[in-house]
Amino acid sequence: MNLALSQRIATALLAAPFLALGFGAAPAQQPAAGPQIDMTPVKPESVGFSSERLERLHAFIQGEIDNKQLAGAVTILARHGKIVEYRTYGMRDLATGAPMTKDTIFRDYSMTKPVTGAAMMLLYEQGKWLPSDPISKFIPEFAHLKVFSGFDANGKMLLADPEHAPNLRELMTHTAGFTYGNADTPVDRMYGELKPGTSNVKNLQEMIDRLAQIPLLYQPGKGWTYSMSMDIQGYIVEKLTGQSLPDFMHDHIFAPLGMRDAGFFVPPDKRARFAAGYHETNGQLVAEPTENGAPTDYATQPTAPSGGGGLVSTAEDYYRFAQMLANGGELGGVRILAPSSVKLMTSNHLPAELLNGKFGIGIHIMRPGFGYGYNCAVIFDPPEANLPDGKGTFFWDGAAGTWFWVDPTNDIVFVGMIQRRSSPDNHPLLYHTHALVYEALVDPAK
Repeated sequence: MNLALSQRIATALLAAPFLALGFGAAPAQQPAAGPQIDMTPVKPESVGFSSERLERLHAFIQGEIDNKQLAGAVTILARHGKIVEYRTYGMRDLATGAPMTKDTIFRDYSMTKPVTGAAMMLLYEQGKWLPSDPISKFIPEFAHLKVFSGFDANGKMLLADPEHAPNLRELMTHTAGFTYGNADTPVDRMYGELKPGTSNVKNLQEMIDRLAQIPLLYQPGKGWTYSMSMDIQGYIVEKLTGQSLPDFMHDHIFAPLGMRDAGFFVPPDKRARFAAGYHETNGQLVAEPTENGAPTDYATQPTAPSGGGGLVSTAEDYYRFAQMLANGGELGGVRILAPSSVKLMTSNHLPAELLNGKFGIGIHIMRPGFGYGYNCAVIFDPPEANLPDGKGTFFWDGAAGTWFWVDPTNDIVFVGMIQRRSSPDNHPLLYHTHALVYEALVDPAK
């Protein structure tokens, strides 16, 4: 080994990305130094935005707070890798009056999914899996999964063999036939009875054992259902690496990128920065319980970490991750993924027959121009999808209203963090901000 390579290995900045290529084992939970990036906002006009028009974005978010629909928010808007806006609004905790700060820690919920997707792509780059691989190659318990096919005359559930074994591509795109157990179908009711979710099991192996008893909702590849697929991916990451999902993400994504507060729990020395959680009931914000053991507490490292919804982070943490993807897998000289892997992850993989307006979650409807990649939605034809984004924009959000998008055509990254669960207005907030950002981009050629 030459001296230059030894020096690179010895530096904390480059150790984790080097190890992500599979050349050794890094000690878990080391301080996340990461690349130094300038978070100081530039003049919006220098990157094509109108300062005056961006005031509409500020007024919209502040209006949500003034109307008592939000406690507070943090937003980051960047273009060409330069911060255009980095703003805080309102309060972190209404009960104490603590103001929202840039270092506030949020529950990411389903914004965990793209991070799990990146973890899977790291293993893809190591030759650990192919999209065509059957899931049962990594999870033998799924080798004999059946498919729900109705009921007989006596009301007995009918089960059929899958036309083909569900594969990793289908697992990465919510098309394998798994679900979350939230709908009113016989299969969803079995989820309710067996409770395979990560909050109900002691480890991910128990989750797999329970899922193996439940049939698929439809033939693999024949539908799109928001599902536990990313929790299953978390199990695959653990099985392929021998690390827990939190440790693997820390060593190969969080520490290399300098995502200092990202993880699956909030330790005691960071609790003061943890945002209060709220849900909306009859138009009012209601605080969620945060005592030890409550679902929204995140006080300890979980023994069954959720690859579909378990992360917490600051807005800047998630921005670092999103900007890495926007840069084709690299941030500040630290490479996490190859550009080709990012492209594969963020391209639409749904066939045209599923882009028919019959599948989706909330108002994220799979339709012409709007599909799904690996763990994120993709706007591959904006005019057809009736959206203002640039071609190839990819995004997702979380149950508490956190959201982000990356627009490779216009070189825009946006991250928004709030904590409001179960509100019917969470998705529209995401789409309103898309509209407000793009109407402020008055000189896209800059």
